[in-house]
Amino acid sequence: MSDPSGAGVPPAMEIRTVLRVLPHRYPFLLVDRILEIEPRKRAVGLKNVSGNEEFFQGHFPGNPVMPGVLIVEALAQVGGCLVFASEPSFKGRKAMYLAGIDNARFRRPVIPGDQLILTVDVVALRGTFVKVRGEARVEGQLAVETELMSILVDLPEGMVG
Repeated sequence: MSDPSGAGVPPAMEIRTVLRVLPHRYPFLLVDRILEIEPRKRAVGLKNVSGNEEFFQGHFPGNPVMPGVLIVEALAQVGGCLVFASEPSFKGRKAMYLAGIDNARFRRPVIPGDQLILTVDVVALRGTFVKVRGEARVEGQLAVETELMSILVDLPEGMVG
């Protein structure tokens, strides 16, 4: 599978790999592919926004708009892929929980048929603390920007991450 630019570069993580890295599942998995990863620095993910997604039934009938909080969650999931790719020893041992959202700005609506390009850049990755700056774009236009803080916690015994 090649990248959407047509350059023939395979994605950093196709969906089967994303499913091995993240614990999320439909309808809450909000990343279709990771296009690029530079461990401990940056990741770029992709989310194809389909009119069939459950949240569009109520947000809003006749004028479907992807909830901004779900775009922020998609950015957090790209951040999770970045962290677990950067620190493979965490996989199966740690869970990443969102701890804070700062400076979130919603610049344009995201609607069915849009393709979100989700970029996260590491601001800090120390011990169990992670801070990233995220941007979601549609056709080059900024839709959402934010800073996300997360913490890594030990998985409870018997829980699969």
